[in-house]
Amino acid sequence: MSFAAPPRRAGWIDRPDARIRYEVTGEGPAIVFAHGLGGNLMTWWQQVAHFAPRYTCVAFSHRGFFPSTAPAEGPDPQHYAADLAALVDELGLGDVRIVCQSMGGWTGVEYALMRPGRVKALVLGATTGSLDPRQMREPERARLDPWKQESAAARAALVARGVNPAAGGRMAEEQPALYHLYQHIFGLNHGFDREAVRAKLDAHRRRAPADLAAAQCPVLFVPPEEDIVLPPFAAAAMARDIPGARVAPLLKAGHSAQFERAREFNALVDAFFAEVGA
Repeated sequence: MSFAAPPRRAGWIDRPDARIRYEVTGEGPAIVFAHGLGGNLMTWWQQVAHFAPRYTCVAFSHRGFFPSTAPAEGPDPQHYAADLAALVDELGLGDVRIVCQSMGGWTGVEYALMRPGRVKALVLGATTGSLDPRQMREPERARLDPWKQESAAARAALVARGVNPAAGGRMAEEQPALYHLYQHIFGLNHGFDREAVRAKLDAHRRRAPADLAAAQCPVLFVPPEEDIVLPPFAAAAMARDIPGARVAPLLKAGHSAQFERAREFNALVDAFFAEVGA
C-alpha cells in the first residue's frame, strides 16, 4: 500500500478572553472551516479527509465550543471574525478559502468584509451569515413569515420525536449511524446557553445582501432543500444583489448538509473552487 496520511498538527491560540483550538491537516492552499451552532472542529471530518490531499485544511472550534473556551458570560458572535483573523495570522495563512455552515456564516461574512480581497472563495452552506433575510428581494421576502411558522412547527414535531432539528429527520431515518455521530459531536458543546448565542446571532444579522460585494470575493451559497433552521430560499434572493454570487442547492438534505450529504457537498465546493481559480 502506498497511502501516506497528510501531515496533521493541532494547537491553541490565546485571545484576551478565550482560547481557540484548531487543527491543521494537509498541505497546499488554505481552506478554513467555520462550523455551526451544533458543531465544533470535528464537524468537518468528511471535508478535511476529502480536501487535505490538495489543501491545507484548518478546522477550529469557535469560542465556547468544545474544546475552545469562552468568558464566563458565554460566547458572543461579535468576536468570531476577530478570532478567525487572529488564527489566520498566527498560522501565516495569508489569502484563504472559507467554508461555513450555519453559525459559521457569521464568521465567514464578517471576516471577508474585515479583510476585503483576502478571501479567495467563500462558501455559505445553510446560511446567509450576518446578511439579513428581512432585506432580501421579493417575492422571497414575502415567504419569510409563513416559512417561520411552518419551520417552527416542523422543528417542534422533530423534537417531540426526539430528533435534533439541526440534523433533520431524513438523516436520522436514512443514516442512523451518521446521526448518532452527529449527536455525539453536538453533545460535546455544553457549559453555555445555546439559545442565548442564537439570540445574539440574530441581533448581529442586520446587513443588506449588497453589503457583501465589498468583500471582493467569489461567493457560493449551498442551501439545503429541506432546511428547517434557516430559510433555504434566501440564498437565491440574496445572490442577485452580490456580483458573481452563485447558488447550488443541495437536494434531499437538512440543515447540516455538509455532514449528511458530504460527497455531494464536497463536489459542489470542488467545482466552485475550480471555476473561480481557488
